Amino acid sequence: MVLDLEFVRTWWWMTRIAAPSYDSVCSALSLTCRAPSVHNCQPWRWLLAERSLQLFLDVSRLPEELDPVGRAQVISCGAALHHARVAFAALGWRALVHRLPNPAQPGHLASIQFSPRDQVSPEMVALAGLAGQRHTARFSFRAETVPQELLTTLRAASETEHGVLVRAAEHRSLLVDALRRAAQYRETPEYQKAIADLDDPEPTAPVLTDEAELAVLATRGDRVDSWLAVGEALSAVLLAAAREGLVTCPLNQLGEVAEERERVRAAVLGGGGNPQLVLRLGWRASDEPLPTTPRRVLADSMELLPPRR
Repeated sequence: MVLDLEFVRTWWWMTRIAAPSYDSVCSALSLTCRAPSVHNCQPWRWLLAERSLQLFLDVSRLPEELDPVGRAQVISCGAALHHARVAFAALGWRALVHRLPNPAQPGHLASIQFSPRDQVSPEMVALAGLAGQRHTARFSFRAETVPQELLTTLRAASETEHGVLVRAAEHRSLLVDALRRAAQYRETPEYQKAIADLDDPEPTAPVLTDEAELAVLATRGDRVDSWLAVGEALSAVLLAAAREGLVTCPLNQLGEVAEERERVRAAVLGGGGNPQLVLRLGWRASDEPLPTTPRRVLADSMELLPPRR
């Protein structure tokens, strides 16, 4: 669908009530294009309504073979939602989010309305800048431990978004083994064919043999609302890590294999909570620029809802 930008801009200004301008919406949503997503599928769809912004899951972005229950895609949308919240805050708007607003429509993930902020937080402006610059680092990290105080900061960021970040130092070998076992699922002919058909798949598999810190990002539940929440927590942790100078790499192999997820749940989480993904955290080993993963243009993921009559 090709948007008539002049018509949309006029319509948005005529119908908005306590809402950002159309240009501000585009600016904020452009930042969500940089959110991390499984296999770089970017499975979000934004609908501009008269007085709100709606987030939907676009299931056409990833074949069922790569994400049978939609877990990873919803997590990806959660990361985009948090990026949007940060972007609007940096522009002076509070995003009032109603998550899963329509139980009869599970792909409708969030409805957002707006209220103006009294002042713009410099922290949110800084986070928005980091969101536009952040990259996933799949190379080897420096052999340097991440200090506990930094991990505490990241844990607090995850808890703000109802996630649980658990350092896996004592169970590193088991966690690496679980990731490798889970990755074997990706070697099946069906999986490989589906990967080959993607427009802009992820680059090569990340390193697992270095000294990167490994942490499990978990939730208390394991349904769509939990997947959306862990995506928001993932975004919060990645931006907090970037603010501290850390590089990161989310690993979602566990989400594809229930048996390995259960192993990690028992060993790392002590039987409580649900592991959703693993984070590699650490320090860059070189100053070589990180590759930029291609992203869709905003017009490909944004549509206009006609006004009510």
